[in-house]
Amino acid sequence: MPTQHYDIGIVGLGTMGANLAFNIAEHGYRVIGYNRHAERVEAFRKTAAEDPALAERTRATTDLAEFAGALRPPRTVLLMVPAGEPVDQMIEALRPHLGHQDIIIDGGNSHYTDTTRRLRELSREENKCIHYLGMGISGGEEGARHGPSMMPGGSKAAWEETAPILHAAAAKVDGEPCVTWLGRDGAGHYVKMVHNGIEYAVMELIAETYDLMARLLGLDDEALGRVYAQWNETELRGFLMEISADIFDQREPGDDRPLIDLILDVAHQKGTGAWTSQDAMDLEVAVPTIDAAVGMRALSVDRRRRGELSQRLPDPPPDKDATKGYDEQFIEHLRQALYTAMLLSYAQGLHLLRAADEHHGFGLKLEDVARIWRGGCIIRADLLEDLRALYTAEPKRVHPLDDQDFAQRVANGLPALREVVRRGSERGVPLPGLMSALAYLDAYRSAHLPANLIQAQRDYFGAHGIERVDREGQFHGHWNRAASG
Repeated sequence: MPTQHYDIGIVGLGTMGANLAFNIAEHGYRVIGYNRHAERVEAFRKTAAEDPALAERTRATTDLAEFAGALRPPRTVLLMVPAGEPVDQMIEALRPHLGHQDIIIDGGNSHYTDTTRRLRELSREENKCIHYLGMGISGGEEGARHGPSMMPGGSKAAWEETAPILHAAAAKVDGEPCVTWLGRDGAGHYVKMVHNGIEYAVMELIAETYDLMARLLGLDDEALGRVYAQWNETELRGFLMEISADIFDQREPGDDRPLIDLILDVAHQKGTGAWTSQDAMDLEVAVPTIDAAVGMRALSVDRRRRGELSQRLPDPPPDKDATKGYDEQFIEHLRQALYTAMLLSYAQGLHLLRAADEHHGFGLKLEDVARIWRGGCIIRADLLEDLRALYTAEPKRVHPLDDQDFAQRVANGLPALREVVRRGSERGVPLPGLMSALAYLDAYRSAHLPANLIQAQRDYFGAHGIERVDREGQFHGHWNRAASG
């Protein structure tokens, strides 16, 4: 057994786990890693050996008893393993090696309900209460190594014990660490789920602007890269905009072909976006731009059918006066439309977080959410600073559109969004993200929606009842039931 006790143990030495271990060690903490595969342990040791400081502060093993025995009490174990059954299996394997008041942190993309269940199971164990944190982590490989955004929720005692380590490892914005305790039960993983839903939406919106500029204007990859680089110098500045500019600059080694043109037009998903849509539906919160992004990933997979239908149902003919090339006015409309749709995507996610907090009693502070999303994570963007200020001024705000300045900012971009959707629709370019954002706003600014007809239809065929404008209660209409269905 090692005689030297370590501050934290990391289970899972893949890309994220290993990089987090080195990040934490670089901040002066001693880290021991565990992986059941010897090759992962050896790779970790080899990388650590390249830096004497990392070599001195880290250790890795394939022996779980050795791993747990090397941790100073209360032992803190960070799980970096795939979500689902592997997490439960790892908890069961660790239980015999952990004691009262020890801490387990799940750093994977677990469903928030699993986190709540595990927390309660571990806290109920007689004479061996193990504290549990469910912590979403965003930032990818680079974030893990140099500072991610981390979203912990669950045991407050576990947070207080581990906060110094997590503060040190997190990304910093204006000296503030992009991590804080978010609330009870599965709060941390719920916030990460919604983070990923917004991520899906923004990626879809950017992809739609790419499609429009390529199809309608005929811009090549070099010109597209310049556009995104220029947009990243405006209020659109953020991580996804930055990497989009860089992507169009990449060439295939050896033959100088643009790498983007060699990538299959199929985008798979791992489930967190769909979880966001499903939970929003359960809570009756509209997140149509997230829904559209999830749906488009599913549709992209059906590539064979898309190819066949493109031959049978061709694009509408272009306007006889249409010309291709750099159209400065349309590109500016695109920029404004994208910004407006992005604002609405973040608003949808934050509205869902407010509803989930009320339903589950997480104790979320949306100012904290916006603050820790400003650095390290995939959806970090300048607009989060404004959203943070919005919730700082009114912590219990239900929807960002309730704020006059936010609503005005969206209104300012509305004409451009309408113009972009019109032009894309006329040319048969699929724009479900931009269209859904526009429809979402139009629905929210409508004092009357045709849902009264839907109520009538439901009552007509299913006797579901109707609510009236002139009296309270539940009623049934006196329908002519000659029709049946």
